[in-house]
Amino acid sequence: MKQSTSNINTSEVIIVVINSILGAGILTLPRTISKAVGTPDVWISVILSGLIVTTISILLVTLCRRFPGKTVFEFIPEITGQWIAYLLGLLIIVYFVVLCSFEVRVMAEITSMYILERTPTWVTIMVSLWIGIYMLTGGLKVIIRVFSIVLPVTLALLALVFLLSSKMFELNNLRPLLGDGFMPVLKGLKPSCLSYSGYEVLLIITAYMVDVKASNKAAIYSILSCTIIYLVTIVTVVGNLSLPGIQTRMWPTFDMVRSFEIEGFLFERYESLFIVFWLMQIFATYAFKHYFAAIGVRDLFRLKNITSIQFAMLPVLYVIAYLPKNLEETLALGDFLGNMSIFLFGLLPLLLLIISFIRKKGGKQASSEAIKVG
Repeated sequence: MKQSTSNINTSEVIIVVINSILGAGILTLPRTISKAVGTPDVWISVILSGLIVTTISILLVTLCRRFPGKTVFEFIPEITGQWIAYLLGLLIIVYFVVLCSFEVRVMAEITSMYILERTPTWVTIMVSLWIGIYMLTGGLKVIIRVFSIVLPVTLALLALVFLLSSKMFELNNLRPLLGDGFMPVLKGLKPSCLSYSGYEVLLIITAYMVDVKASNKAAIYSILSCTIIYLVTIVTVVGNLSLPGIQTRMWPTFDMVRSFEIEGFLFERYESLFIVFWLMQIFATYAFKHYFAAIGVRDLFRLKNITSIQFAMLPVLYVIAYLPKNLEETLALGDFLGNMSIFLFGLLPLLLLIISFIRKKGGKQASSEAIKVG
């Protein structure tokens, strides 16, 4: 392994994981989970799913720590053999590529719906991709620096919006507690867990950590942070719009922001400001996935120039992003990706970890000296 200027610390890993998770999911989660649960107990599903994803994330980094300094694309051949590794690696790359396209298409849909109503979808998609590639060529450190600035501002704005909407909050919208028992809560686990899509970047980013032994802490802190954000979002949106009101709205979180105004305050209406910053947050999700997909191609096929790979992926990303005919098909693509992630990053890592123990592949202790080239 070679030393790299792209080595990242624990706090930077947390930033990467949070930015990879917080995208379009927070805008649609209130609707999808409320339809699945059907009771005001949706917030319990969010807490439980957060604990489940935290456990899975610990499993991922445990697997990665057995192969320090290597991404998932490099250590899978040691566990399964070359041909199976190529198949699994290609599946993961396809997942990242389609997820990139999904995030870009969601950005285009939101932009045409709320900001630039007459702008063709293909224009927004193309502009987003070219802006992204400009940033990606700077490397992982540049991407992290940009979104380490964007993330705190976005979360501060989100907190301000929730605080200002408290005047419309009705606690009765969250009652009764477990009125229909615990079964509805369990029905909400799947859509809630799918909203955490993005934690799988731990399979790659762990290889770049300066202190690999801190990977457990990074995984726990990042997932629990997202759980808190999702929990506050769900409670606030349900408390403001009520459960029946959420189920009929495409973007409940946006609609809640649009439903109030504060006279005499700095801004009377906040939806435009909120949309702009949250589009940047979705853009962060796309950027990291594009970068990691390129890493996958590089590591799986043993190539060297990652910049060329990033540029070569642009036409593929554009075509996939443009394929859905409308918003419904776009969201259906998101559901498909969520179901795909259950196998790739829920079941598969557990299977790989078990096989690595049986075949005695990898080491028990992570070495902080084994650092990946970025």
